[in-house]
Amino acid sequence: MFLQVIRELSGVILTRGPKLCNFVEWRGYKVVYKRYASLYFCMCIDAEDNELEVLEIIHHYVEILDRYFGSVCELDLIFNFHKAYYILDEVLIAGELQETSKKIVARLIAAQDSLVETAKEEASSISNIIAQATK
Repeated sequence: MFLQVIRELSGVILTRGPKLCNFVEWRGYKVVYKRYASLYFCMCIDAEDNELEVLEIIHHYVEILDRYFGSVCELDLIFNFHKAYYILDEVLIAGELQETSKKIVARLIAAQDSLVETAKEEASSISNIIAQATK
């Protein structure tokens, strides 16, 4: 089902001309999309939701990704998809904009990265202790 949706929407969005609007009616919903270089960011919203607000949310998310990754590209998202999802979770909760401050999101992401590094170091030291004990 998920792959079918991706294929269908990709066919609709990628064939649209660059001068057309960034909104598409699809199965009773609206799909709002924005192209940044070779990346497309899409959100499916209810028919009564505000498309311009969603475009701003997409732009806000991309700005945060740019700040985090340097200039975000496909490879950043492919190899660090878990970080991209974490950032998205800090920006949106249940489809609603949660945090508008890029600085606060950056601090939350830095704190999460620090926790991950600490956990890796602790796991590494535990592995070393176990390896030494089993020699």
